[in-house]
Amino acid sequence: MTDVLDVHRPTDSPSPTSRSAAGWGVLCGAVAGPLFLAGGIAQGFGREGFDFTRNAISQLALGEPGWIQTVNFVLTGALLLAGATGLRLVLRGAPGGTWGPGLVGVFGASFWLAAAFPADAGASFPAGAPETTVMSGHGTAHMLGGMVGYLALCGAFVVLARPLAARGLRGWAVASRVVPVVVLAGFTASEVSVLSFTVGAGLGLLWLGAVTARLGWTEADH
Repeated sequence: MTDVLDVHRPTDSPSPTSRSAAGWGVLCGAVAGPLFLAGGIAQGFGREGFDFTRNAISQLALGEPGWIQTVNFVLTGALLLAGATGLRLVLRGAPGGTWGPGLVGVFGASFWLAAAFPADAGASFPAGAPETTVMSGHGTAHMLGGMVGYLALCGAFVVLARPLAARGLRGWAVASRVVPVVVLAGFTASEVSVLSFTVGAGLGLLWLGAVTARLGWTEADH
């Protein structure tokens, strides 16, 4: 008699090449957020006139040294897309194995959009910029891309809670349903302080790295 549990098992064991690709992808996804935030924070403290309570990290792409942040966007997008691929391989045949990585991929692509369409100057940054931000076409595209990207990330957390729970990581699963609420709350409070937006966005990036690493580590244990 066929074991009914076999219905839920992949028909083929992953090849060594597939496992290696998954491992590298998971590593890329795990480090993407911390590297992006480290680069942004270092620039923020080093750029004259930049104030974390008034300016968004995206604005660091403006001005003569702005190419550094643009590279930061491009590199992070590439790492996140590699991370999405790694998650897809790790979660193959598991609950959330399609939508979770797909939404992470959308989030990664939003960083490339941010690089292509820089934010608008404002809040006196860069030097000589007006206090009031005047929305331009590229600034609007930047804002909409970021909005879609982070909504996709929040959706990914909810979806990835399923494979976390299926692996017995119930605390992680609960946290993955709570973190999106905190991220969106930070975005909502951005009208009071841009710092709340930065904290919310940073939390999303760090939690994605943690979840990616945890799922990859759990898979390796099996």
